[in-house]
Amino acid sequence: MQDLTEGVARFQRDVFPAKAELFARLATHHTPHTLFISCSDARVVPELITGTEPGDLFVIRTAGNLVPAWTPAADGVAASIEYAVAALGVKDIVVCGHSACGAMTALAEGHDLSGAPAVADWLRHADASRARTAADGDVPALVRQNVLAQLANLATHPSVARALEQRKVTLRGWVFDIATGRIEELSAADPALAA
Repeated sequence: MQDLTEGVARFQRDVFPAKAELFARLATHHTPHTLFISCSDARVVPELITGTEPGDLFVIRTAGNLVPAWTPAADGVAASIEYAVAALGVKDIVVCGHSACGAMTALAEGHDLSGAPAVADWLRHADASRARTAADGDVPALVRQNVLAQLANLATHPSVARALEQRKVTLRGWVFDIATGRIEELSAADPALAA
């Protein structure tokens, strides 16, 4: 906790004053250009990876960067997607997977998740990703297929489907390599998913 407290003090002393005009504008304007959906993994920091400023990205982070297909039931991920697309009018949506993903490793290697039933239930949203991956144990392939499957799931959300039809939004799939810092952009077979 000491690190966090010191970080807040540095932010208030050094960062905030240098960006006071930006934060003054952000206090009354919320117009991010991109919805960025990434894994909850602490090593994946969307603003750092993309070199963006506060206010540029609307970020959703979930274990395994999973996006459940749309259902009429209340869902925090779906509500955040709808808000970003319908209310904020983001122009791009990025689903960003990453190397060494714990969620994808657990699935690819068949880890026993009986001690983490909520995690096991959540990871069922990656069933299509597993079905798309040819070889068991191939974590990099599963990471890539998972990004593509989540893009397909995104397109089932009514707000996203409308924005795609009206050509108001572009879907992009990325894989971030932690060790090298490289981003691989994936292309989907469906032209609506590829930019």
